[in-house]
Amino acid sequence: MTPPDFKPASRVLPQRLAFLALAALQTLPMAQAQGLRPLNAQSITTPQAAAVRTEAAAGSAQRAADFIVAIVNTEPITNAEVRQEAQRLAPQLAQSRQGRPPDAELARLVLERMINEKAQLQLAKESGIRVDDLAVDQAEQNVAAQNQVDVPTLRRRLSADGIGQAQYREQLRDQLILIRVRERDVDSRVRVSDLEVDQFMREQASASDANTELNLAQILIAVPENASAEQSASLMAKAEAALARARANEDFGTLARELSSAADRSNGGQMGLRSAERYPPLFLQAIQGLAPGAVSGVVRSGAGFHILKVVEKRAAGMSVEQTRARHILLRPGAQLNEAQARDRLADFKRRVEAGQADFAQLARENSQDGSAAQGGDLGWASPGQFVPEFEQAMATLAPGQIAPPLVSRFGVHLIQVMERRTSTLSLRDQQEVVRNQLRQKKLEEAFIIWAQEVRGRAYVEKRELPQLQF
Repeated sequence: MTPPDFKPASRVLPQRLAFLALAALQTLPMAQAQGLRPLNAQSITTPQAAAVRTEAAAGSAQRAADFIVAIVNTEPITNAEVRQEAQRLAPQLAQSRQGRPPDAELARLVLERMINEKAQLQLAKESGIRVDDLAVDQAEQNVAAQNQVDVPTLRRRLSADGIGQAQYREQLRDQLILIRVRERDVDSRVRVSDLEVDQFMREQASASDANTELNLAQILIAVPENASAEQSASLMAKAEAALARARANEDFGTLARELSSAADRSNGGQMGLRSAERYPPLFLQAIQGLAPGAVSGVVRSGAGFHILKVVEKRAAGMSVEQTRARHILLRPGAQLNEAQARDRLADFKRRVEAGQADFAQLARENSQDGSAAQGGDLGWASPGQFVPEFEQAMATLAPGQIAPPLVSRFGVHLIQVMERRTSTLSLRDQQEVVRNQLRQKKLEEAFIIWAQEVRGRAYVEKRELPQLQF
């Protein structure tokens, strides 16, 4: 059983922040609308540290030469700020599909992002959105956990790279404020109806027969092998009369039982739900573009004249790779700090791998979550069920392997993958996947429009072009 305190990855704060940041990094045309900075320690430290050290080495003369490149309402943006942000983003942009743009274009994109971010922060603060120290503390803990370190270690690394604790916490606070104003003004307005989900799934099914499951019903007016032209014409007329009755909304099943020569007539002519490739190409061509409930024209085959009705048409089952894993969770506290928890789990790992202990028994005796009674068994899990760091560790393991102790927001884990399988999602699960896809698409579109509106309401004065001087 999955422990109750394991939340879907989408609910973990750093994951949400990282998603919003990556949208700007990976899609250059959207850079004018996006503004979040990733909170991942790795992504902040190295490039930003280089910028900090460069500016420190430049001395007071260079600082005095800094200049204002833009004003957003009453707040300035300086060239040094743009240069520092560009230096931080440049390596990430270089690894994107589009690659790093020329310096002049990079400076323009970074300045646009900073203008948008500042305008959004001002809107949030003017409307009373505040983030208390407790929320910043939690965000800092989440970032540390994602980087598999404790908070003091994270702070030491940032300090070594020239980023002070107060500066970093203000960055976190700004990120949280931006998320809250966007959730209030954008996320809360986006809805995906059941009708939209069903329509999307029908369109997907219609667009690709190879990935479609069909249930067709037929009325077969059989034509003898050596039928004369007169017989064929008479049977064709019979088929056309049957088609007219079907299109006049007579019950298709009743017509099939009355008129069809096919063996499936007792089932109202229905041939059963099956993959599209299991139907004759002639049938697929006849029903191409037809929605469920529609009736085809008369189709001639070697057996005779067919009239086809699309009873059901849907996307074939989506398959995902599921993992069955178990874990031992220790929660650091007054009696056990994080380092001690790591050491204890590392000892458990050594003993299990040496055949001196049983993983399930150790979980029952030591694990501090709801899966302990099941020997740490978390059941079958689909991608996205656990927090990112947990899933990343699982993905590296072959069945039977145990990962080194891992820190997450819940504590310290020892993870063992038991087995893997490919599973077909139920219709309900497929609908949820589609709903999430449609919602994400709507969110991206709504965010761009909202960001443009916020920018349009702000007073923006651009004074000089930024100079990156890489």
